[in-house]
Amino acid sequence: MRLPAICGIIDRRILANYRIDPACMSAALPAPFRPQIVNGYAIGGICLIRLKRVRPKLLPIPWGIGSENAAHRIAVKWDVNGQTMHGVYIPRRDTNSTLNSLAGGRIFPGIHHHAKFTVEENDDHYSVMMASDDGVAEVHVAGSVASTIPDSSVFGSLESASDFFAMGSLGYSDTNTTGKFDGLELQCENWQIESLTIDTIQSSYFEDQSRFPSGSVEFDCALLMREIVHEWHGRPDLCCSTGLSGWFESRPSEVTELLFPGVRN
Repeated sequence: MRLPAICGIIDRRILANYRIDPACMSAALPAPFRPQIVNGYAIGGICLIRLKRVRPKLLPIPWGIGSENAAHRIAVKWDVNGQTMHGVYIPRRDTNSTLNSLAGGRIFPGIHHHAKFTVEENDDHYSVMMASDDGVAEVHVAGSVASTIPDSSVFGSLESASDFFAMGSLGYSDTNTTGKFDGLELQCENWQIESLTIDTIQSSYFEDQSRFPSGSVEFDCALLMREIVHEWHGRPDLCCSTGLSGWFESRPSEVTELLFPGVRN
């Protein structure tokens, strides 16, 4: 979109995921997005990713920049020219990189808010805390590598979860223009996922009861990726002039099913 392809290494990527009431999730999404549903639930979460050796792909050097980053993300689908697309909507990105925060939304897709990260890693135990400089976002995820995901997860198996999140490579982030979203696609050379047993999970976004009332959000599972060779590719902006009310008006049958399962117009 703005930059040529850039490449690097995902040193560590934690995907801490929630299962969410679909009606609440739908109400929180801007047009044209609507939630992907897995076994009756919408899926949202936090991506905590440490990047290293990031550089333009065409620049043949053995080094690059590194950063800690957080993204709140929701698995969504939307329609383009009659075709249903799948990916993630990202309402907020945070980073400890001053360069990323200055370039985000200008020469790099997505607004990046500057934040402080506190990271502790000991063998297979991880703890990542994030607090944004503007005081809007706070996150804490801690856990240890495990062999399986929780029995309560909507995915049923680690393989099923891996397949689902592999489909979420295309993300659209909020911009300073209402109804306009920056596109960015992650391409991984070696896709490999492990499970994390979670000790602590906190997110100011998903714990905001004005957005998600009590009981509408539950922790589902957490996943870990390590030492992943990857590339980022900018994708065309997604623009939508229809407001949220227009989204509901254009999909009465979907809204009815979300609010009153089993009831048809």
